[in-house]
Amino acid sequence: MLNIDNIQSLIDNGEGYNVEFKVRIPSKIRELTEEICAFANADGGYLLIGVDDNGQVVDTNLENDKRSAIQGSISEISPALHCELYSVNVGNKTVWVIDVPSGKDKPYIFSGSIYVREGANSQKLRTAEEMRSFFQECNKIFFDHIPCHWFNIYTDADEQMIKDFRTEAKLSPSTPNKQIFENLELFTENGMAKNGAAMFFGKQPERKFMHAVTRCVLFKGTNKVYIIDDKTFGGSLYQQYLQAMSWLESKLQVAYKIEGAGPREEIWEIPLTVFKEAIINALSHRDYYEKGANIMIEMFDDRVEISNPGGLLPVVAKDFGHKSMTRNPLIFGLFTRMHLVERVASGIPRMQEAMREANLPEPEFHTDGMFTVIFKRGISIKNDTVNDTVNSKEQEVLNIIKQYPGLNSSKIARLIGKSVPTAKRYLNSLVRLDLIEFRGAQKNGGYYWNSPKR
Repeated sequence: MLNIDNIQSLIDNGEGYNVEFKVRIPSKIRELTEEICAFANADGGYLLIGVDDNGQVVDTNLENDKRSAIQGSISEISPALHCELYSVNVGNKTVWVIDVPSGKDKPYIFSGSIYVREGANSQKLRTAEEMRSFFQECNKIFFDHIPCHWFNIYTDADEQMIKDFRTEAKLSPSTPNKQIFENLELFTENGMAKNGAAMFFGKQPERKFMHAVTRCVLFKGTNKVYIIDDKTFGGSLYQQYLQAMSWLESKLQVAYKIEGAGPREEIWEIPLTVFKEAIINALSHRDYYEKGANIMIEMFDDRVEISNPGGLLPVVAKDFGHKSMTRNPLIFGLFTRMHLVERVASGIPRMQEAMREANLPEPEFHTDGMFTVIFKRGISIKNDTVNDTVNSKEQEVLNIIKQYPGLNSSKIARLIGKSVPTAKRYLNSLVRLDLIEFRGAQKNGGYYWNSPKR
């Protein structure tokens, strides 16, 4: 219980997140109960009755019927909440205290509504987004923690995805899958796989989660009038990440720095690391409750935009770029185990730093409703130390070989709409740059991409 010194200290510090002053009991007791419900849904707090807005003790008296009315109204909060109601003498005046704990069984509901503290005020949650954000902040209904009734990880998982995870997470080959799944907390208390497990390890999770895909669109110009390429990638979230990165690499300009006999160095018009960060962020933090939108990667002549449904959670918005909280902690944790995520809350600063080091504008962020990051493209790659570059037609040939390894010059010529001698000229240039190589006999061999040695 508070004593006179505690009361005076609270009064001196004024109203705030944990303290509310009331001159008297309001005529409508429910107004008081709404404040109590809000405190319970936050970190708890004190309602001081008999103190005005200026911090002056004005004295008050609560008859038995008023105290009974308050306790009766509090009893309407669900789940049950126990609050202390007592008086403290401050000088020769009486202050009544309602001591509200931070509830252990959030959310607390009063008259069918959820009330929360916003600074020194109490607010009623009115929209589905506000409610989802609140539930997620109090660790209640993360989408990736919901039991997935149709997914059995032992029969429905993608075996290659499990192998990839084990490799990237550097797990011992002797550790059984069952032990790994349990250690990763992929199951509910009832032993059912969670949504996050299905999206991360399932063969085709988009059959059930139709919105959980990544769409990549290339536009001509700077607006959304003319579409040049449009691909939608499904599969496990890790596969979506790999496919989206491959798509971006096939569209971006790249130059190659070759010095001596060492491996070539790729110089991209926009550093690939920023796209890795942005795509993993989108897959980890998107609002999977929102079924009307997908993750979008949109490329224009002057920029690349990556967006995902769901703006910033309130706790993150207050300290954007420095504080991190994910809507999907299971998914985020799995990416972390694969070493695709580094320090918490470090993604935004790393993207900013990478763009600065490439002498490009820092990324732009739009955080309302959809979270969007915009990367400005350079007009062209300019670097005096670049010995050789790939022109647009050679890049097209290179992309074809990446996608369809083993093609010969005749088939490549048909695909690019050029003569065989012209196609061979492009191929010889790519061979000289050590980007591709010819394998097999002259009659039935084909061209293959030399992946860079990193």
